[in-house]
Amino acid sequence: MAGRIRKLMSRFRFRKVRSRFFATMILLSLPPLFLLGYVSFNIAKSTLTENITKTNDNHLQTSSEVADLLFRNIVNLNRFIVLDEEIRNDLRKSEIKNSLELLEANTLTISRLQRIINSNSFDTRYLESMCIFDLHFQTYCLGRSDDAGQYETPDKKQRIEASEWYREAYEAQGRVVFFGYNVLGDKENAFSTVKLFRDSDSLEGKPIGLLVMNLSKTMFGSVFNGSRDNGQFLAIDSSADPALIVYPDSSETAIPVAVGNLQNILGQLHEQGYLISEYRNQTTQWTFVHLIRKSQLLKQSNRIGTATAWIASGIALVALVISFIVSGSITRPLLQLKKMMVDWNKGKRDFGGSFEEDEVGAIGETFKRMALENQELDARLFHSELKEKEAELRALQAQIKPHFLYNTLDSIYWMARLKKTEEAAAMALALSESFKLSLNKGRETIPVYKELKHIEHYMTIQNIRYNGRFRYVTDVDPSIMGFEMLKLILQPLVENAIYHGLEPKMGEGSIRIEGRLDGDFLCFTVEDDGVGMEDVQQTEQGYGLRNVRERLTLYYGPSSSFRVTSKPGMGTRIDLRIKPFAEEVREHA
Repeated sequence: MAGRIRKLMSRFRFRKVRSRFFATMILLSLPPLFLLGYVSFNIAKSTLTENITKTNDNHLQTSSEVADLLFRNIVNLNRFIVLDEEIRNDLRKSEIKNSLELLEANTLTISRLQRIINSNSFDTRYLESMCIFDLHFQTYCLGRSDDAGQYETPDKKQRIEASEWYREAYEAQGRVVFFGYNVLGDKENAFSTVKLFRDSDSLEGKPIGLLVMNLSKTMFGSVFNGSRDNGQFLAIDSSADPALIVYPDSSETAIPVAVGNLQNILGQLHEQGYLISEYRNQTTQWTFVHLIRKSQLLKQSNRIGTATAWIASGIALVALVISFIVSGSITRPLLQLKKMMVDWNKGKRDFGGSFEEDEVGAIGETFKRMALENQELDARLFHSELKEKEAELRALQAQIKPHFLYNTLDSIYWMARLKKTEEAAAMALALSESFKLSLNKGRETIPVYKELKHIEHYMTIQNIRYNGRFRYVTDVDPSIMGFEMLKLILQPLVENAIYHGLEPKMGEGSIRIEGRLDGDFLCFTVEDDGVGMEDVQQTEQGYGLRNVRERLTLYYGPSSSFRVTSKPGMGTRIDLRIKPFAEEVREHA
């Protein structure tokens, strides 16, 4: 059966590529075009709906990003105010004031708030007011009178502490909380943010005040920036129970929505014939919604069906003409490329002529370059192999000096012992063992315990030189002692700590090394109590630290980290974080 089909196909098979291409173009273009005219009306609705949905989704995402910029501006303003030390000191020392004292305190607070806004160039277009409450819930406001709105009653403190928004702000532990309504209740076209002042001098971080900002809902008008002819936008606080429509106000929308959670609201709108797109805002976790009636979208579908029929007929005619022209333009460079490959197989390497700037032309030009560069690649390969051999020879030569120095120091050690010069013997032994560990039989990696032993020998030498000024302490998890790590990583950091931190310091000093396993990562800390440094970046450019950083990156890749922190007079701390390879993780023998 299969043989008969192949025989039948061979009768209709054209020998020339151009004829095949022309016939294929006709078969592929004409039937789909006529079929398109038949089904266009049915697919127009779904296509239009998908495009509108994607557009609305992108618009909502863009609007959410714009809103995030405005919200983060408000969050940063909250943080700057809460971190202002003058305001915090006033709140810590707050006491019940008379009216004159309140007026003076409010004037001073407004001045400080205005200074924070101006000095940091915050965007306050949509900021209607901000109020600070002290421990006694006395109010200091910018942009409004000094009262707590609906809470300005004799039992103001009790009412505020009993309110839902205060409880949420208190439980947020200092995080800025967004509310879809004005928490002070004196203006409808506004929503609020609330942030708790916490006492940094207190271990429990007890509250010392409250910051309330009221923002205009006109912010959403500029965020969404859409015409109502193309639908309507909503901002819904889905965390509230029931869900709260933050924007627009009920007086500004004609959409009937019953009370309920977010899914109930969206379900009701879908039943009313709306096409719905939604996006969750990252800063507030509110849901941004776009609505448009489906009937409004389908007005164009009838016109699309008629236009598609005429377009399909026109395209069918044009396709025949273009197919004939394009088939010729494609086969000509293919024939040229075929001839070039035949000539190359015969030994020709220099080809004339040029190709057009298309895919086939790119293949042809690439083939020409390949032919011309073939001999050059052979020469480069030979040169690379030669360089590799030279590098191996240099590596072997580099190992001769440490061997020689190790053997020489070993001899010095025994001669010093025979003459009872114990310090010279100890120094020679430490230096000999240090070079023996650094040699490490030519291997790049070394167990953690050997790297620490290397540092012990180094500290022995330095304490002999400096009359025991330095104290060396280690706190390394025994379980990682057998792990392999790149050699000569920790010792240069200890050397840097001595020469830049402890040696300039008057009196004794100490170096502490900590090591632990954090998941798949080995973490080391080298810390000294030396003189410290002001310019960490300049010190990091030194040869020792730069060499360690570059070796870590080359060997362990970008997953490794190297961080230096220092304070003048307090000392320096260096943190390493590396992920050893699987074959390097083994038990300590």
